[in-house]
This record gives sequence, structure tokens and C-alpha cells, in this order.
Amino acid sequence: MNVQTAAVAARLSVPPTLQLTSALAERNAAWHFLALPSDARELVRQCLLDWIAVTLAGAHEPLTCMLSEEAREQGGRPQSTVIGQGFATSCRQAALINGAASHALDFDDVNMSFTGHPSVVLVPALLALAEARGEGGAAFMTAFVAGYETMCRIGAAVSPGHYASGFHATGTIGTFGAAAACARLLRLDPDDTAVALGIAATEAAGLKSMFGTMCKPLHAGRASADGMMAAQLAARGFTSRPDAIEAAQGFAATHGPDFDQAAALGEPVQGLHLRGNLFKYHATCYGTHAAIEAARHLREHHDLQAGALRRIVVHASAASAGVCNIQDPRNGLEAKFSLRHAVALALAGADTAAPSSFTDQATADAALRTLRERVHVELHSHCDALTQAEVVIETIDGARLRRRHDCGVPASDLAAQQRRLADKFRSMAGPRIGTQACDELLDLVGRLEELPDLSPLAGLLAGGPVH
Repeated sequence: MNVQTAAVAARLSVPPTLQLTSALAERNAAWHFLALPSDARELVRQCLLDWIAVTLAGAHEPLTCMLSEEAREQGGRPQSTVIGQGFATSCRQAALINGAASHALDFDDVNMSFTGHPSVVLVPALLALAEARGEGGAAFMTAFVAGYETMCRIGAAVSPGHYASGFHATGTIGTFGAAAACARLLRLDPDDTAVALGIAATEAAGLKSMFGTMCKPLHAGRASADGMMAAQLAARGFTSRPDAIEAAQGFAATHGPDFDQAAALGEPVQGLHLRGNLFKYHATCYGTHAAIEAARHLREHHDLQAGALRRIVVHASAASAGVCNIQDPRNGLEAKFSLRHAVALALAGADTAAPSSFTDQATADAALRTLRERVHVELHSHCDALTQAEVVIETIDGARLRRRHDCGVPASDLAAQQRRLADKFRSMAGPRIGTQACDELLDLVGRLEELPDLSPLAGLLAGGPVH
């Protein structure tokens, strides 16, 4: 056996005593509402509020309309609300459409423990299933936390190699998260939860090469819908391998080079992975946010004008190469994954929190393109954090300015974070549903655990057909 063959064999072999899938299923099934710390409950409410904001804003995107049209043509039992579209459809179709809509603007939350977007896979499945089954807010919150923690643990087990290999973790690991969350909402026991994770393992898919296309938000929708179906099938007695994550030729062996079960079973630094949730305040890929913040700081503190800038260098992680380093974006979707373009926007004083800054027309702006030509991105292998960047600016008069930023630090003041998210919510949801509906939604989300069912929430989110 040569060295290469031996390495492959070692990767595919699994210690016979390892039962990671079952261990995670046990943890998932053990969650109950009274075990949720108060800050975790607040974070669930914040995740839901942020999800509603980005989903209402994304409900009118072309990709969302295409998915909605397909669902209308196919028909189906009206079980769950399609956000902003004025109709209901099957649980699966609703989760698919709402999941894609919520990721359409790439303005949704992030967790770096699995390098993905948690709420866009968890909320669509849970909301659709809870609405169809008449489940209440407390059950929703419990299932959300269960799915969130299980998803991040699986992500930790295959990181960083899984993401580095080209898999979009929101689509892959997210399928496990949706399955785990829905399994908890359905109150599956550990054995059936393990089966649901097994079904999810063989459905999980998503390629980073699709960034900048409609397929990226489709990954979120697919993960949400497929994960929900995995739990529903497990509840009916469908079979799968109960060790699908750790099995020889299972998910871990085939989807990443550095499987580490200890990372999955270890306790997060903050006690819960949920406490590491990061919210977006720029309508672009999170890998560009540190550079945006650094560039914006330099512009504001030095009163910089675009014409005075001779050369701008962005120092970022080598991992950005497959994520957010499109050099010359041709449209608004590609612009969201371009460090050069994001920094040019920030230095031009554009509102990077506004989705309108990332339209096809805005991306083609001649003055912005001229400024973008002065931006040069240098990627460094010694920096493995997508949340860190440094911007160095040389001005025409010879000044040299630099600023570093790390956007990977979760907020410590949840009250301040709530105020900021409420502002984001009103700015994004207000134009779609009006001030009164925004007030009502803020009230409902604020007392989520008290709701006996989620129909009032769904009713406010239904909206009308897109014209």
C-alpha cells in the first residue's frame, strides 16, 4: 500500500466506538424550553426579527418570484405561508421559497463555527412546520436552539476543511440544522432524530462555486426544505444509517479532510454556539464586512474624497479567494462577493446597508468602477479568518493611512443589538408592509414564547402578490 492509498484508507476508516450521530441526536432531543437561558431566548427573538426583515425584502427578488411561480404551477395543499407573496402552499415549498428569499440579498446572520448562515435554514423550516401543525412560540424557540447547536457542532467537526474544499456550509451543514430543528419540533426521540440526521446527510449539497448566482440563495432554501423533509420522513419510520456522519464513506469522510469528533462534542467557549451569532449591517457577503468597516473608518476620520485616493490595498485572508474576491463584478449579485467593489463603495460614501447599493445599475456606475480600479486585494495564507481585514490607503499628497478591523466578535450588549436590529427591521420591512404591521410584528416577536400558535405572525407576513 503506497502513501496516498494509506492516507485515503485512514480517512475512510472510523473507530468502532465512535457514535457521533447518536450522541448529537441525544443532545438534540434533550432540549426543552425551561433549559433555555434568558440571553438565548433573546437571541432567538433577534434572529427571528432579523430573518423577517431580510425575507420581506427578498420576497420580491427575481429568484424568489421564479420559485413562487413554480410552486403556483405545481399546486399543493395550502399548509404554510409564502412570505410576501399572498398565498400558502405545502410546507416543503414554503420552506424552499422562504429560505431562498431570506438569503437572496445576502443580508442575513452568520456563525463562523460552521462558516454559514444559520437562520435562513432554521426559520423557514420551523415556521412552515409550526404553522401547519399549530405549534406555539415556546416550541419554536426550543427547536431553533436545538437545531442551531446541532448544526454548529457538526460544522465544527468538519471545519475548516469542509468549507475550504468548496462546499457551501449553509447548504450542506444547514441541512443537518433544519433536520435537527424540525426533529425537535416534532418531538422525535434520539433514535428517530439520528435517522433524520442520516437522511439529511445524504441530501446535503451546495457548492461555493455558485456564489454570485441565484444558486447560492437556493442552497439555503433547499437545505431548509430537505432538512424538514428528513425529520418528517423519520417520524414516519423512514430508514437511514444512524451513524451517517461518522460512518465509513459517510458525510465526514467524504465531505472534508479533517474530521474531529472532539470538536463536535466539546463545549463552545461561550457555552452555546448561539452566543456566537453575528448579524449583518451591510447588504453583502460577510467576508467583505471587515474591509468595509476599515475603509469607512478611514474615510470618515480623515475626511477622504475619492479623487484624493491614489492606491488602496486590502489585506485579507487567502480563504477569500473562493468566497468574496470577484475582481470585476458584472451585476449586483456578483458585487456582493467582491472585496474590491465593497471597499470602493465604502470609500465613495455609499450606503452599504442599502440593498439598492447592490443593484446591477449601481454596480455599473462609471465613477464607482473608476474608484474600484484603484483597489488592489492581497490575500495572505497566514490569515485564516474571513472576519479580519486591513485597508491601506495612499493619497495623492503622499499620506499613507491604514486601519484593521475584525467583525467576528459577537455583541456583548444585547439591548443595544436589539435597537440596531429594530432599526434594520423597520428600514427593510417598512416599505413592504407599512409602519403599523412593523409595530405589530415587533410586538409579536418580542413575546414569542407567549404565542400559543404562530398564525398571527404568519398572517402579517403573507403580504400580497408581486406585480
